Amino acid sequence: MSPLTQAKILRVLQDRTFQRVGGNATLTADVRVIAATHRNLEEAVARGLFRADLYYRLSVFTLRLPALRERGEDIGLLTTHFLRCIASEMGKNPCEIPSDVETLLRQYPWPGNVRELQSTLKQAMLLAKGPVLTADLFPHSIRFPQRTAAPETPDAAVDDSWDRFIREKLTADTNNLYAQWSALTDRFLLERLLAYTGGNLSRSAAILGINRRTLREKLQALELRPPS
Repeated sequence: MSPLTQAKILRVLQDRTFQRVGGNATLTADVRVIAATHRNLEEAVARGLFRADLYYRLSVFTLRLPALRERGEDIGLLTTHFLRCIASEMGKNPCEIPSDVETLLRQYPWPGNVRELQSTLKQAMLLAKGPVLTADLFPHSIRFPQRTAAPETPDAAVDDSWDRFIREKLTADTNNLYAQWSALTDRFLLERLLAYTGGNLSRSAAILGINRRTLREKLQALELRPPS
């Protein structure tokens, strides 16, 4: 969710007012909002990617649904269901899953949860030449999961979080990834630059190679304020 969209939703929740696209009249809304996400919003708030005031507005009553990796017994049921649905879409009989592949599916952590499982099974069925989904039809990450990880450095943590962000958006079939990615990287850069310059906009603009007005416009779009 872009910073601009966050601001608009916050306005609806706080003031119960909004304006239609292309309209000037202010309308009122009496609604109850149910929001769902597969991202860690507390972490996003700490990293400046999600507005804290909007988070507290939305988290009045929270229900946590366990990730797919925490529900190993559901993987077999979901796999059977998805294979039937995909086979019906493709006009063919459902493929079978041998025991070794079923074990791989249960061991994989599924960072993209149910949607990733569905997408992975569909890709395997598209590649399958017979009635059985063999292990070689599945991605390398599933067939050869990393058992150990190297100690994480700060730079590695950023790279991993950005890579996870991209995977999540691709799994969610987003249609504005470039705008979301630009907002993420712009916020990351500007927050650290303003901290470095002590909020000096002229110096920050000079470092960026843009004029002060452009910098102000970017800060306003991201709803960032220079540190006082």
